[in-house]
This record gives sequence, C-alpha cells and structure tokens, in this order.
Amino acid sequence: MMEAAGRTRLGQSPRPRLRAPLRVRLILNVIWLVLAGVWLALGYILAAVLLAITIIGLPFAKQSLKLAGYAFWPFGRTLVQSPTRHRSLSVIGNILWFVLAGWWLALEHLFVGVFLCLTIIGIPLGVGSFKMAGAALVPFGREVVKLSDLAQPPSGAITLHA
Repeated sequence: MMEAAGRTRLGQSPRPRLRAPLRVRLILNVIWLVLAGVWLALGYILAAVLLAITIIGLPFAKQSLKLAGYAFWPFGRTLVQSPTRHRSLSVIGNILWFVLAGWWLALEHLFVGVFLCLTIIGIPLGVGSFKMAGAALVPFGREVVKLSDLAQPPSGAITLHA
C-alpha cells in the first residue's frame, strides 16, 4: 500500500519533528526549569515586587521582570546591548541596581551554580548560572533577544549554548 507523501497510513498528518538543536534546547530548558529556573525566577519576581513599592523603583522592577523571564527559560535566548540605550542613564541605573538588588541576585546565581556543579549533568547548567550572575549585576542597557533573530550573537553577549 502506497502512502501519500507527508501522510501516515490513516490519513493523518505526521507529527511535526523538532530539529536536533531545538530538541536539545527544549531538554536543557526543562532540566534548567526544574533544577534552577523556578527558584531564580522567583528571586527576580520577589525583587520586582519589593522594587515596585515606590514609583522610583518601577524601572528597576521592569529590569527584574525582564531577567526573571530570561532566568526561567534561558536556552535559545541571549542578552545583548540595546541599540536604544543611553550610556549615562544605563551607568547610573546599573549602579543603583547593584546597590538595591543586583548583588543579592548575583549571589543567588552563584549559589545555584555551585549547587548545580555538584552533579556531572548539572555542570553545564552551573556554568550557565555563573554567566547569568554577570547579567544580574548590570541589566540596564541590555535586552533579551532570541538567538534565531540574530545572524550570530555579538561578542560580549550573555548566551547559554545548547
């Protein structure tokens, strides 16, 4: 019995197949989510809530929520310099961010990274957590973009590779 191209025997469409890099990213993101992503994202969300108490803290809460999304599902995305950033405002924002929330969020990444490095399977994830600690220190002037939207990640971009 001949099957029509792209169809199964019962006339149903075949299941869509993910390309190998997409499957690896999905697996890494799920493992990351279970072992670290939820806890890191909760830390960023807690920081956002505390920072949003005052009107002055709203830009800092926005940065915290941006990083929460990145910490929750990082593989396949990267942090790059924003083309619309203002250098002087970014520097001032990053100094204030470091004092208000950056140092303890970076510390959270370091603790999670050490914890992940205790197992062989967690070592690549731990290294990723260490890379993300730098983003936790200075988020202003950066944006999260999908790797598929870039021809290649720029040098200095914080990228977790699958």
